[in-house]
Amino acid sequence: MTTLLEKFNKSQTKEDVSDFRPGDTIRVHQQIKEADKERIQVFEGTVIARKGKSGPSATFTVRKISGGIGVEKVFPLHLPSIRKIEVTRIGKVRRAKLYYLRKRLGRKRKVKERVEDKKEK
Repeated sequence: MTTLLEKFNKSQTKEDVSDFRPGDTIRVHQQIKEADKERIQVFEGTVIARKGKSGPSATFTVRKISGGIGVEKVFPLHLPSIRKIEVTRIGKVRRAKLYYLRKRLGRKRKVKERVEDKKEK
């Protein structure tokens, strides 16, 4: 027996959300509407936080350095204007929230890349 709220939440969520974690570098393709024109704007950066599992209120925070200044954007995971989320690098981190990257400068702010261990015998 599903409630009315559960039906609404299911209708508001996307099924094709790619799997990414904090530490990953992603490109978010978002459709922007200006006056009578529409265009796709790409925001590329490191995922520093992901809040909520996969419900309609789930969000993720992406951080990038632009012109020497840190820029963060919080995206709702199921935002209708997000066309595509692609993972460009998989990061190796030991925290769920990477807020400590805000204080780091230069090469120290980079996240190490994760290498999948393939043990073949």
